[in-house]
Amino acid sequence: MGEVKVLGTLASGFAYRVEWALMHKGIKYEYIEEDLKNKSPLLLKCNPVHKKVPVLLHGEKSIAESLIILEYIDETWKENPLLPQEPLERAKARFWAKFAEDKCAAGIQTVFHSEGKEQEKAVEEFLEALKTLEEELKGKAFFGGESVGFLDLVVGWIPHWLPVFEEVCGFKLMDANTFPSLHAWGDRFLNVAFIKEKLPPSDKLLVRLTNIRKGRLNK
Repeated sequence: MGEVKVLGTLASGFAYRVEWALMHKGIKYEYIEEDLKNKSPLLLKCNPVHKKVPVLLHGEKSIAESLIILEYIDETWKENPLLPQEPLERAKARFWAKFAEDKCAAGIQTVFHSEGKEQEKAVEEFLEALKTLEEELKGKAFFGGESVGFLDLVVGWIPHWLPVFEEVCGFKLMDANTFPSLHAWGDRFLNVAFIKEKLPPSDKLLVRLTNIRKGRLNK
């Protein structure tokens, strides 16, 4: 069906989603690390609009934007489906994925790249989004039900990346007493075999994110 490659970076939870999906499906692929300060001709050619990772290369085709890539993977390789088969449940999964992207992933970026009152407001909004996810997860082992699904991969950055964001910023965001369901889910998620196999080392992630935050705040 064509050679599969993933363009990503060590710090990008968006790129790891794509790798997790391919591993879940049992698809072999080549990973190519990008330097976003010196973007490769391949990245600029394959994602000329946003010039960002991740990008999935499948034969002669290139697909950008992680949520779109996840759906492409799910539709191209049918084994171990990520999205539910029933149309309503598929729609719900897409709804929650968009919510998580707009409120949680975008929210932590605002927290990470701000200071003072702007950061305080961003923290408040991020915690409200986490509370909404907490309610949605209650009573389930995974967002996808009894096993990892589409939404689990979308929010899969939370249990591994969020503690590093917290360390860089100097304060706690997701307390186990306030978010018991999310905390328990995070432990389960990180112990799934293919997830455990593909996580960036926390120490390297800490260095990378610390440098990113310093660079942004010093501009």
